[in-house]
Amino acid sequence: MSQALLTVFNAAKKQNRAVFIPFVTAGYPNKDETVDILLALQKGGSDIIELGVPFSDPTADGPTIQEASQISLNNKVNIDDCFEYVRVAREKGLVIPVIFMGYANPFQQYGLDKLMQKCVDIGVQGFINVDLPPEESYEFRLKCDEYKLSLIPLIAPTTSDQRAERLAKTATSYIYVMSALGVTGYREKVNSELPHLVARVRKHTSVPIAVGFGVSTAEHFKIVEKEADGVIIGSKIIKVLNNASTKEQRLADLEKYCREVCHREGEEIIPIDYKKETPAEVPNVKQIDFSHHMVNSKFGDFGGQYAAESLIDCLDELEKVYLTAKEDPLFWEEFRSYYDYMGRESKLHLADRLTKEMGGAKIWLKREDLNHTGSHKINNAIGQILLAKRLGKKRIIAETGAGQHGVATATACAKFGLECVVYMGEVDVKRQALNVFRMKMLGAKVVAVTSGSKTLKDAVNEAMRDWVTNVTTTHYLVGSAIGPHPFPSIVRDFQSVIGEESKKQMMEQAGKLPDYIVACVGGGSNSIGLFYPYINEKNVKMLGVEAGGSGIETGLHSATISAGTPGILHGAKTFLIQDEEGQIIETHSISAGLDYPGVGPEHAFLKDSGRAEYIAATDEQALIGFRRLTQYEGIIPALESSHAAYACTELAKTLPKDKDILLCVSGRGDKDVISIAANLPKFGPKIGWDLRFDGAETLGVQIPN
Repeated sequence: MSQALLTVFNAAKKQNRAVFIPFVTAGYPNKDETVDILLALQKGGSDIIELGVPFSDPTADGPTIQEASQISLNNKVNIDDCFEYVRVAREKGLVIPVIFMGYANPFQQYGLDKLMQKCVDIGVQGFINVDLPPEESYEFRLKCDEYKLSLIPLIAPTTSDQRAERLAKTATSYIYVMSALGVTGYREKVNSELPHLVARVRKHTSVPIAVGFGVSTAEHFKIVEKEADGVIIGSKIIKVLNNASTKEQRLADLEKYCREVCHREGEEIIPIDYKKETPAEVPNVKQIDFSHHMVNSKFGDFGGQYAAESLIDCLDELEKVYLTAKEDPLFWEEFRSYYDYMGRESKLHLADRLTKEMGGAKIWLKREDLNHTGSHKINNAIGQILLAKRLGKKRIIAETGAGQHGVATATACAKFGLECVVYMGEVDVKRQALNVFRMKMLGAKVVAVTSGSKTLKDAVNEAMRDWVTNVTTTHYLVGSAIGPHPFPSIVRDFQSVIGEESKKQMMEQAGKLPDYIVACVGGGSNSIGLFYPYINEKNVKMLGVEAGGSGIETGLHSATISAGTPGILHGAKTFLIQDEEGQIIETHSISAGLDYPGVGPEHAFLKDSGRAEYIAATDEQALIGFRRLTQYEGIIPALESSHAAYACTELAKTLPKDKDILLCVSGRGDKDVISIAANLPKFGPKIGWDLRFDGAETLGVQIPN
């Protein structure tokens, strides 16, 4: 309850000390120790406990809490377990408040009314929801008020005064001020700007302020309590637990550390029982809907801006700069001035032999594979680099799966003289070694991501952690139509050149628009670039082709729209491959670029509205599509494009010859030759393609089971 939290702050103030708020991940290090850890924290002088609800993709957390969250998930800990820990701890004497700290998706999947009612019944007083800023938290805040719980707002060093005032108006108990930029974790010193930061917040509110991020020593605690009403410690608590080899030692070390860090060693600690103190007065807060942006952030029920507080003002700045550029003819003139460099406009032509072999509708190819760097990715890379120039950002980061976006970003950075860092999953680094070498030749630093599934999802996680840390100097050049607003719209608009050109080219060459347009869908940048200009052309049917992996029925796939459910990941609400508890499930595809558990929110809307259809092609079928385009047209497509090629050719067989299908060949397949050679021993006999390649087994490419 908000009242319980405020009551504790009032009681601590009477004792002339700051409130001590430790964080611990539920179910870490072992599932059966959390109750005793909660009691040890209270015994050591804690006043409020943040109990971390584990999430598979904690983008705002550093390595220590990431690892703790993963161990907790390995221990099969869920929200019900978190409630049970608190219930049992209360029975055993836990009297201090507990708040749940976590990410939006598990809370949303649990159900808000069910979540809130259980908090009331068991004795959880509120939430810190890391990726649920005020722009997206209106419903959550209303529910908290209804159940008299607290959603604690976060304020970062990058938060503007205007925004700090807005955030302060949502607070019903206390405000969490982050002392530094970046992810959670150890820092040697407390930010010297902390007094100024706290003062900026205090002028807008009378509610207590607690400070966290990087606080770990008794000296840190002294510095922070001079400025704030509460001190938050997280990663150090996890490290204390990690350093002991037995449960008994962990509990003893934890209590000892807590007493020392909050300067209460040797003291008889009597915990503040909020039920026995004079109840505090809760501020009367009228919750306001802050979801309005300069342009709509949603696509129907999908999209939004589910981002860490450190990024919100940066995202707002990006939106303003982009919308100004979008209406500026000089910006588009500059963008088009690079068409010769990019290889635009890309060619469109009839695939006459492929059409003849399929025996049905005419197949037209939009040749994004002929662009500079070998894919559609250069369109967005050049566009966002021009935005970065207007933002004054000289350091560029990117995520990549197949490496095509990484190569395009590294190329654009080389052209414009910008620093470039590309995050790539360790699995993808191995299966796309050629593109890794290309990026390095172009001057980029390639960071192999070893967490999670070590694929595209985890590359996005690490890129976001980098951006949170370096937001003032760095532009995150998102490669697909994913992420928090305004990225899905930005990427779509730069990629829409594909669809706009193809409409003109089809009218010139075929005398009509196509009856069908087909493209592969991972995050969905090439497909939304093709689809968007056709959305109002009701006679043109749109078909997106996802990665079916080993088959949807096996669970080893990346068919997010075909088999996923709505949820929140990487800043947006969209379809996800997730379990019933909102944890993201590892995906599989022979294609690194489609191996992603989410999809662009506009695709989710097109699916939900019925405007576009989405199907899946398996690894085996993608190789059939690859072979058809290679051997009938002499075009070696990317494995991503090969999924769409299979669906397109199968569709052509079913249509009369007066129909036209437009296929986006999103990228070329040079990068995939080694991977295909390694996989053909498995798939070749199934598809009748006996293409021997001596030494394929020594290439170091993992072959899926």
